Amino acid sequence: MDQTTEPDSLPATSRMRTAAFAVHIFTAMGAGIALLAMLEAVREHWANMFGWLGVALIIDAIDGPLARRLDVVRLQPNWSGEVLDLVVDFVTYVFVPAYAIAASGMLLPLAAPLLGIGIMVSGALYFADRRMKASDNHFRGFPALWNAVAFYLFLLHLPPALSSLGIAILIALTFAPFHVVHPFRVVRLRWLTLWLLGAWAALAMYTIACDFNVGAPIVAGLCAIAAYMVGSDAVIRRIRSFRA
Repeated sequence: MDQTTEPDSLPATSRMRTAAFAVHIFTAMGAGIALLAMLEAVREHWANMFGWLGVALIIDAIDGPLARRLDVVRLQPNWSGEVLDLVVDFVTYVFVPAYAIAASGMLLPLAAPLLGIGIMVSGALYFADRRMKASDNHFRGFPALWNAVAFYLFLLHLPPALSSLGIAILIALTFAPFHVVHPFRVVRLRWLTLWLLGAWAALAMYTIACDFNVGAPIVAGLCAIAAYMVGSDAVIRRIRSFRA
């Protein structure tokens, strides 16, 4: 929940304060959704788990604009929306996906618990890093999107050794000096990014509804969009350096 304080133009009323606090409750519901996702993961109902994580993503996308519209920072100064958002994001983006990655059987048996710990530790450090976003709103390093990583593990079903190596590389890239696009806050090519994000959401929902039994065109589309999100900034910077 990214909140900003708006001018103190209107006196605070009880109704306004109640509405503002309701936004905090809405954000906190993401933690409850994470519990439902975890329960499905423990039962190995992986598609259901991703469905609940998708609901958490929707909450995460909505609560920030709601907070700004209802002036939550001014009306509820004793409650930190930023801290609340980080807590909820950690359990939905890191904790539940880390369990799924480690317990799904898609990694080498000996490596799975160690890589699960690596995901948790690197994710916790990343969320505490005040430099997680660059001045142009790109994420610095791999932005702990382990829910997306888990989704692609289930989608691609790579050999366990290759999947384990990929997870280890992503843990290391959490602290690497490269940028990943923030789909809402990066201005450059935002129209394209949002269109691709919408396409990805549609394809992902279809994939989850089909329990990951989808054809090659769907897989290729999802992988191409992921490659754009992760690598577009590096490509653009390289092109600009050649032109310079």
